Amino acid sequence: IKMEFLNAIGGYAIGLLGAGLAAFLACIGSAKGTGIAGEAGAGLIAEDPSKSGKAMILQVIPGTQGLYGFVIWFLAFSKLTAGMSVEQGFQIMSACLPIAFGGLLSAIAQGKVAAASVNILAKKPDDWSRGMILCIIVEFYAILSLLASFLMLNSISF
Repeated sequence: IKMEFLNAIGGYAIGLLGAGLAAFLACIGSAKGTGIAGEAGAGLIAEDPSKSGKAMILQVIPGTQGLYGFVIWFLAFSKLTAGMSVEQGFQIMSACLPIAFGGLLSAIAQGKVAAASVNILAKKPDDWSRGMILCIIVEFYAILSLLASFLMLNSISF
């Protein structure tokens, strides 16, 4: 019965689910992360509007994971074909999972680091770039997730 269900929905639907998860979860993470950083930035800007540019830069950083998820969605979507097998659909879905979950979790973590970096900007404006470095360290893991999904997708040939 289980295999009948999988065959009924087909590999296309499974692959489409994987592509959707890559974009959906990474974008949820970015929305959450930029929201966390934005809350901190809004508090600082209310006190010192001259720091709005740097605060917005810190807020934007967790948004990159959503972009990475969209890139993988696009690549995965371009591999989808009508009538593809369940196995092929699972290959695409599996390739999308690193950025789906890596993007979700790293964007939220990066939002928290960016919010803490807003505190650096508030208290020691000349040292705000150190907060950027802290954010970049988290970004590295989002990039690894992107790279894993990208390489997995590129290794799939039908």
